[in-house]
Amino acid sequence: MSGTRTPGDGDEARDTAAPTAPLLSLRGIRRSFGDKLVLDGIDLDVAAHEVVALVGASGSGKSTLLRTINLLEPIDDGVILLGGDDLSDPRVDADAVRARIGVVFQHYNLFPHLSVLDNVTLASRLVHRVPRREAARRGLELLDSVGLAEFADAFPDRLSGGQQQRAAIVRAIASEPELLLLDEVTSALDPTLVGEVLELVRSLAERGTTIVMATHEMSFARDVADRVVLLDGGRLVEQAPAAEFFAAPREARTREFLARFLAG
Repeated sequence: MSGTRTPGDGDEARDTAAPTAPLLSLRGIRRSFGDKLVLDGIDLDVAAHEVVALVGASGSGKSTLLRTINLLEPIDDGVILLGGDDLSDPRVDADAVRARIGVVFQHYNLFPHLSVLDNVTLASRLVHRVPRREAARRGLELLDSVGLAEFADAFPDRLSGGQQQRAAIVRAIASEPELLLLDEVTSALDPTLVGEVLELVRSLAERGTTIVMATHEMSFARDVADRVVLLDGGRLVEQAPAAEFFAAPREARTREFLARFLAG
């Protein structure tokens, strides 16, 4: 799982997907809470196998945008397409949509009364109807791949924060979702534990997982994301390939944002 992705890693899969329609397409997404406009006409496409990092100050709309994609937050206007299916149609089966999307939040949200393995396999067994033995085999393989096999039968409180977040990510990918949403997955961690979680995300990116992640980890966004998107006040200010976004931002607001974060 170690190693920084360099240009060319995974390019074959990404190039193959390039001419096709986006896996995820957002058009004119608007969301308000009372009088506060939180998302103001967001347009965004995400290709299969692409990693898109959402950056911006707290309150810029990153988490709300992720929650709208997974139908955890209703939109007031706009269209969300996943694999060509209109998720914004009020008749859509929200549970069926969520079965296609893996989500990891800031806090691990592991079920404390279930073992780590049962947490990882729960969706596979109950939603996707995978037989228990097959789900357990797949779950153990995934836990082993992230160094958590020895905790398979333990309850989550036996794990450190970083281990719990890695287990939460494994749970999100166990059913092989079309899209993985990561919402500030390191923000609740002790700084000493951040690296192990980011290393797992880096590994998933190298394998070609389609990821949209909200993050404050600027160096990680620069090194791992294919594209970086800046949100400010619920608006999409700028989006560009990661190297270009950090080296030559076009918008004054982007330059101000980067200057503040990189200075910190």
